[in-house]
Amino acid sequence: MEPISEAEIRASFVNCSKGEAARIKLPTDFRETPWDDLDFFGWIDPAAPQRAAIVVPTPAGARPRVGILLRKAEGGGKVSAARSSMCQVCLTDHNAGGVSLFTAPLAGAAGRNGNSVGDYLCSDLACSLYLRGKRQPKMRLVRFEETLTATEKIDRALLKLSAFTSRVAGSPAR
Repeated sequence: MEPISEAEIRASFVNCSKGEAARIKLPTDFRETPWDDLDFFGWIDPAAPQRAAIVVPTPAGARPRVGILLRKAEGGGKVSAARSSMCQVCLTDHNAGGVSLFTAPLAGAAGRNGNSVGDYLCSDLACSLYLRGKRQPKMRLVRFEETLTATEKIDRALLKLSAFTSRVAGSPAR
């Protein structure tokens, strides 16, 4: 992913007001972000752990990036090796605490009326790092190895993320 500035990030949000976009805190290590290892930029607000955001690049000719404000569901239940979940973007298996439901208000009037969509994502929003093998799930689970290349896995993850952002923005999926 190409490096992006704080101003570009805040201008990219489609499902919140400019004031809400200004209030979200960037990660404390934002300046050290490993852009070359990322396919999208996702983070949990350090000042409000139930608030998160993702910024996703879009295909050429479209908006340069789409930012989505998310709400992370509160964790419930105990973390155990017997229970696992899978991220719906990168398809990484995690223990029960490694995947969370993230919801996003829809853009425009629908979102102001309380309508939202959600998906199960890696709790730390580090899908890009899991896809590249630079981060491993906390608990080692029995992993099913895919025959796809890393590039194919990344393309699939971006397609899934693009469909999610399109649902939030109210535009047709690409």
